[in-house]
Amino acid sequence: MPISVNTETTESLPPSFRGWVLFDGDCLFCRRWARRMQPHLVPRGFLFLPLQLPSVRAHFHLPEEMLLSEMRVLMRDGDALGGADAILHLARFIWWARPLVALARVPGVRPLLRAAYRSIAARRACMNGGCPVKSPAHLESSPQHEGGPNR
Repeated sequence: MPISVNTETTESLPPSFRGWVLFDGDCLFCRRWARRMQPHLVPRGFLFLPLQLPSVRAHFHLPEEMLLSEMRVLMRDGDALGGADAILHLARFIWWARPLVALARVPGVRPLLRAAYRSIAARRACMNGGCPVKSPAHLESSPQHEGGPNR
C-alpha cells in the first residue's frame, strides 16, 4: 500500500487506522522487532512497512543514511516521529508499555531514552553477530589504522 497523506488515499483506510510503523527492512534486528510488535500494534491501527519502499523514500526525501538511521512512525494525518519518540508514541497504545511513557515524563529521562535509542540503532547490525565495525582493540593492532603501532 503506497504511503500518501492525500485525503483520497487516507479516506479509503478503515477508521481504526492510525498510521505506519516504518523500519529498516534490510536489518535482521529491525525485522525481528517488527515481527514481535505486529501482534500488539496491528490490532491498534498500525501497519508495518520497510523504509526501503519507494513510496516511503519519496515521502521523506531524506538521504539513505538519514532515512535508515531510525525507525519511524508516520501518522494518518502526516505527522512523523522517529527513534525513541516514535517508540514512546507507540507505547501509549499498549497497556504494558505505558509505564515507559510515564517514565519519559520524568525530567531528564527522555534525553536518556533518546541517547539509548541512538546507541542501539548505531549498533543494531552488531546484535546479529555480523558487525561490520571493528573493535577498538582490533583497530589499534592493525598497521593500516592511523593510531596503530606502526604509525
